[in-house]
Amino acid sequence: MTSKRSSLGELVAQIPDGALLAIPADYSGVAMAATFELIRQGKRGLRLVTAPTSGLQADLLIGAGLVAEVETAGIALGEYGAAERFRAAWAAGSMVIKDATCPALHAGFQAAEKGVPFLPLRGILGSDLLSARPDWKVIQNPLAESPDPIVLVPAIRPDVALFHVALADQHGNAWVGVRRELATLAHASARTLVTAEEIHPGNLLEDPLLAPGTLPHLYVDKVALAPRGTWPLGFLDQIPADDSALSRYAEAAKSPLRFAAILGEWLHA
Repeated sequence: MTSKRSSLGELVAQIPDGALLAIPADYSGVAMAATFELIRQGKRGLRLVTAPTSGLQADLLIGAGLVAEVETAGIALGEYGAAERFRAAWAAGSMVIKDATCPALHAGFQAAEKGVPFLPLRGILGSDLLSARPDWKVIQNPLAESPDPIVLVPAIRPDVALFHVALADQHGNAWVGVRRELATLAHASARTLVTAEEIHPGNLLEDPLLAPGTLPHLYVDKVALAPRGTWPLGFLDQIPADDSALSRYAEAAKSPLRFAAILGEWLHA
């Protein structure tokens, strides 16, 4: 097998302007080091789709002007407050926002993973979201003899999935552990780019303890070493969040000037 290891800059360079970029929720392994590199490289017109929510990562990319569209079930900083740059962009109408739900987003990724055009979902029925999402179709259940409406959620096929893991090897195998939604993102996406806390010296698929939680190299295009690559977010139970940095950001993001100042500080740190 050829090596899929690259530098962080080379990995991020694989994300083209205008890409449909899938990013995970804060608890799944957010590639923050790659996010800062995206901003340094000045990518433009990105279309974010969150799996199923996002926080700091999306807010930074939106505030830095990289995002043209976002599909999400929610963007917030959790206990630190609102995602102010997202909220400002929403109020200004400066980007397209496709409102969604967690089950609908997971269903869309799973449809793409399975290679089918849609998956049925029932929980959206009765929601006003249906009026805002003409691409979600309500049909009669073809297997029912009595009226039984069902919603069809179209497949979501990202151009690129980007996330962070604890371990990867040079072949491109990436250990996702119990975070199986990361495997779904990789299966659904045309390309998958992974940053890792550590590079495993061997082949993860040959380790009987690690192999069951490993995403095979078949689904991974590039891996890059990025120790503490989720900072200032925490990572699993290994690295705590930087409460001071996140609190500072939540306050600074309320002002465009203070947002620009803290972003510049973090980009050069």
